[in-house]
Amino acid sequence: MAASRYRRFLKLCEEWPVDETKRGRDLGSYLRQRVAQAFREGENTQIAEPEACDQMYESLARLHSNYYKHKYPRPRDTSFSGLSVEEYKLILSTDTLEEFKDINKGIWKKLQEKFSPRSPEEKHKAWAQSLSRPRT
Repeated sequence: MAASRYRRFLKLCEEWPVDETKRGRDLGSYLRQRVAQAFREGENTQIAEPEACDQMYESLARLHSNYYKHKYPRPRDTSFSGLSVEEYKLILSTDTLEEFKDINKGIWKKLQEKFSPRSPEEKHKAWAQSLSRPRT
């Protein structure tokens, strides 16, 4: 029975798309990692809780098949912001979010990062130099 569960999860992983714009945050990539961890021994893996495993598979299969999207259709494909799906995908891409992080940093934080020493040795050297300077 574990072999059939393993094959079902593998098939789901093959069908689940990977969104390259969400590096490190993609559900498809995470799913593949979790399946690899859960089934380390492949078809020979012993499953401690088969019912929970089956329930997890069924839940993921419903998400993948857009079960809830079809069960509860939306009258329009818009949101309160009026942005399209493509615009949301662009905004939520890893590259765009990283750009937003840089924009949201304050000027003081940017200057600190630019001029602060990087390694602990450099920090110690800068601290020692500040102590040895004559004060006027």
